[in-house]
Amino acid sequence: MSVASRLAAAAVVAAAVAAPARAADKPAVAAKPIDLVLCLDVSGSMNGLIDSAKLKLWDIVNELARLKPTPDLRVALYSYGHDTYTPQSGWVRKEVDLTADLDEVYKALNGLRTNGGTELVARVTAAALAEQKWSAADGALKVIFVCGNEAADQDKEVSLADAAARAKKAGVVVNTIYCGSAADGIAPGWMGFAAQCGGKGLSIDQNRAAAEVAVKTEFDAEILKLDAKLNGTYVRYGKLGADKFANQAAQDRNALAAAPAGAAAPTAALGRAASKAGALYRNSEWDLVDRMKEDKDFDLAKVPEDELPDELKKLKPEERLAYVKKKADERADIQKQVAELSAKRQKVVDAERAKQPKSDAEKALDEAVRGVVREQAKARGFEAGK
Repeated sequence: MSVASRLAAAAVVAAAVAAPARAADKPAVAAKPIDLVLCLDVSGSMNGLIDSAKLKLWDIVNELARLKPTPDLRVALYSYGHDTYTPQSGWVRKEVDLTADLDEVYKALNGLRTNGGTELVARVTAAALAEQKWSAADGALKVIFVCGNEAADQDKEVSLADAAARAKKAGVVVNTIYCGSAADGIAPGWMGFAAQCGGKGLSIDQNRAAAEVAVKTEFDAEILKLDAKLNGTYVRYGKLGADKFANQAAQDRNALAAAPAGAAAPTAALGRAASKAGALYRNSEWDLVDRMKEDKDFDLAKVPEDELPDELKKLKPEERLAYVKKKADERADIQKQVAELSAKRQKVVDAERAKQPKSDAEKALDEAVRGVVREQAKARGFEAGK
């Protein structure tokens, strides 16, 4: 084959890789940003909240993935109320800045430990407002969820009113989640702070998610099998590629481990699998398939040889694009299968849960977050998908 012919073939492959694998014939709708910051109380009594977040983070992501147009999602994580954090920070620690790398968020979430402490709601809110690079796009939904179980007004340096004023100035909606009964004497303080911020205050049972009966379905094993196969379609690159690829597998293991002992089904792992098959799980910073879909001008030939995986190093430069294209096609096929099976699984789960007695108990963490985000996203022009 002549040099000209090889170049022409490479151009065709590059164009095919850059094109979205799904809904290719539909006109592209610009993604609208959603910046979501979770602030979790990690004082000694909050193990149930952390366990709920580990179990249900992926269900929250899947809810957001159903919004139309598909959002450009970034998530950040703060913890507060731990005795080992610095008093100067108000016992607040930033775990992860706003990022589209959901594996990094889940890694940080799984690293949280409870101890203490002094829980300053206004301080963690102020930290998130000041430290994050919030989207400047018109119509962006910028939202904070602050979760805890002690009085909201303990901070002697930053008042709730001051934190609320900062939030309104930044165009950020602050929602509060009190981990206890709405009848508790301190619950109104949480609700009042949310109202000052233009957000919504809710109360939850922090242990409910872990106590829920997991519904086992005939689709579970195949979903997890396909999810493992999906990882084989990632083509790492760059200086962080190998570490990020390893972290993907580590977070798969963390999701499996999140299921309570004796659970009938690994609900976190199944939710994560559905997320990985969806549009919000993006890894363009370290995966060539995602990078070449998102960036039509990306030039694979300019990636240094030592930043390519062994499977690409073994190929001739003109063969590498074809390899990435093959992986892109494989991924699209696997994602389609996982999405279809996950939808079937969800119908079974919904039907089984509908048979269970209705309860007046407080909501679980994911129910609260999903409901509020749906409502607030609608106010920004999103529509709830199926």
